[in-house]
Amino acid sequence: MTISILQQEIDEQPAAVERFLADQSATADRLVNDLKRHNIQYVLIAARGTSDNAARYAQYVFGAYNHLQVALATPSLYTLYGTPPDLRGALVVGISQSGQSPDIVSVLAAGRAQGRPTLAITNAPASPLAQAADWILPLGCGEEKAVAATKTYTTSLAALALLSTALSGDAARRSELARVPDWMRQTLSSIEPRMARVERYRYAGRSAVIGRGFNYATAFEVALKIKELTRVVTESYSSADFLHGPISVLEAGFPLIVVAPSGQTLNDLTTFAAEAKRLGAELIVISDSDGVLSLAQLPLALPSSIPEWLSPLMAVLPGQLFAMHLAAAKGLNVDAPAGLKKVTETR
Repeated sequence: MTISILQQEIDEQPAAVERFLADQSATADRLVNDLKRHNIQYVLIAARGTSDNAARYAQYVFGAYNHLQVALATPSLYTLYGTPPDLRGALVVGISQSGQSPDIVSVLAAGRAQGRPTLAITNAPASPLAQAADWILPLGCGEEKAVAATKTYTTSLAALALLSTALSGDAARRSELARVPDWMRQTLSSIEPRMARVERYRYAGRSAVIGRGFNYATAFEVALKIKELTRVVTESYSSADFLHGPISVLEAGFPLIVVAPSGQTLNDLTTFAAEAKRLGAELIVISDSDGVLSLAQLPLALPSSIPEWLSPLMAVLPGQLFAMHLAAAKGLNVDAPAGLKKVTETR
């Protein structure tokens, strides 16, 4: 049986993250040392699509561990409206797998023009985005051929986690980060055998993904992968937001993915999952907690004892596999979904 390019790239993720951490840890430390001469009051991140979901992770990791507010840029202000905001106090970061999109480049160019430090996190170190930045954290993933991004997403998360540890000078968290590739391998090996059950959802027309805290980003990324690969309308929410109205869509058989690793959000998400099941939702749960996994029609277990701040690097993997196997069950091309292209340039 021929293995898809997407499957190969999903399987490459632990090695990609491992290589990135080995190659770029010293770069992150040098970058942080350089930043000491700047008055950094907040982080502004420009990104689109999958990279924007990585930026959502940054909001939590920099906020929780570095006490830095993270703002997501509105690139149209820089391009269509020509009215870039005052960026005093900002560290301006662009995240883009290709580094090609003019609107993301424009945000870094504006930051540089205003004398602010700029950083590109990209898989293309010779790209326009990289050229617009003072510093580059190259992902080094190798060419990503499948249209749906996988290894560039998880390596972008690793880059943000690495930068957070460098900013805080936290050796203990750096040691935890070094364990991520092994946790990723464990996750992939344990989840893959359960994917035959995904065919159950081949006729589903809509779904939702729920996450909170550090895994709010995971909910967005898993929902995006399902939309990209399967053409199933899938929305992403925090459990808190879902209770403020969208919960009314739940009915018998509604497929609801809940991302609930151990941590500060687990009790909230377990209560939420129980209520969703009571209302008829069919639960697909990504967690290391037996309690919330027991509520699921399809439990997707993560390795135990993963620190919550790093769990998004593992929690997204079952979602990627779910989307890929569902697309295959529907007879769709998982490597080149209809209507999409690998590099999207927006202005």
